[in-house]
Amino acid sequence: MKHLFLLIIIFVFSNTLQAQKNKKTKKEASNYIIDSSKVSSLDHIIKTFYKTLSAEKDKERHWKQFRSLFKKEAKLIVSSKHKEDKYEVKYMSPDLYEKSSKTWLKANGFIQKEINRKVDNYNNIAQVFSSFESYHSQKDKQPFMRGIYSMQLLNEGKRWWIVNLYWTNENKLNPIPKTYLP
Repeated sequence: MKHLFLLIIIFVFSNTLQAQKNKKTKKEASNYIIDSSKVSSLDHIIKTFYKTLSAEKDKERHWKQFRSLFKKEAKLIVSSKHKEDKYEVKYMSPDLYEKSSKTWLKANGFIQKEINRKVDNYNNIAQVFSSFESYHSQKDKQPFMRGIYSMQLLNEGKRWWIVNLYWTNENKLNPIPKTYLP
């Protein structure tokens, strides 16, 4: 009788754990659903990336779509110069990037435009240098910031994924090289 009772408890407990796992898996999957046409080519995924980040002041970004562009393990890495004239990097997941930038992007407006692209592609992997300009509004005449993204992408057969996104912004001492400009 003890064994039967123990088996019933184990069965109920394992079914509860499996149900929780399935619920979590469905929730994670829903975070990564996207219209397949937006990731079917390098050009489409890069244009979708810029579009999901860009919106006028007080407008929400399409964060679900943003996260769906990246492999689950992807890193967003920003390189910036600090007071001691040293370059450092900050590593973020797509979720952490959203959490850390969401308020600023909405409060200030952020429109990013690709101005040039260099692509190296072999088989199912690609390295893209994408130069950009950033504006607070579509109406702005001059960008407030420019820089270069280094994107590593993977085509797993059905779609493209951003594996890593590494970038730095232009400054007076380090302008964007002419080879990366239109």
